Amino acid sequence: MRRDCDLNEISDGKRYLLNDMVKADCNGCKDCSACCHDMGSSIVLDPLDFYRISNYMNLPFETMLDRHIELNIVDGLILPNLKMTEMPNRPCIFLNDSHRCSIHPYRPGICRIFPLGRLYENNSFSYILQVNECPNEQKSKIKVSKWIDTPDLKQNQQFISDWHYFLKELHEQLLAQGDEENIKKTAMQLLQFFYIEPYSSEETFFAQFYSRLSHMKKLFL
Repeated sequence: MRRDCDLNEISDGKRYLLNDMVKADCNGCKDCSACCHDMGSSIVLDPLDFYRISNYMNLPFETMLDRHIELNIVDGLILPNLKMTEMPNRPCIFLNDSHRCSIHPYRPGICRIFPLGRLYENNSFSYILQVNECPNEQKSKIKVSKWIDTPDLKQNQQFISDWHYFLKELHEQLLAQGDEENIKKTAMQLLQFFYIEPYSSEETFFAQFYSRLSHMKKLFL
């Protein structure tokens, strides 16, 4: 999800890489779940996010859509995001009665990096520390790679970059064509290809993702 804003207004002005130390550790978020409430449609799921959560819960896309996710337009394309419930303060659908994340080991990338954000530039990306998002004022320093806490970190970083720039290029091309029907058709194909169509347990996610990505590029780019 793109944000048009002044970097100096939302961050400390620095760019962080995986081996850098950043003041982001909230020490287990004790007695706090502020970032799990009232997030609207902002917790957008990339294909890896959806793959991890749906595999953990052993649920197909249709069931996830009925219970845990919803679809919204993101930068001109249809992408899934986590639902917020209708309870007071609109907690995330995965926040349990103890105000803890019930899918924490499989949480989305946006949740993993918070209060960091991603800054995409020069066909790559770095991290920024968002200074107005987390109310905890007692953060401690931690290495970025440790804070992200994700398996297959090198592949994960490459995947994030490749997915972002693929969506960006696809969106720009669709806008240039200006064909509303084709935009809708392509958006639905994207959703079908990367989210609805099941991934096999016999291959790694990344192998299947890049096979699908290559096919989509041949079709649309």
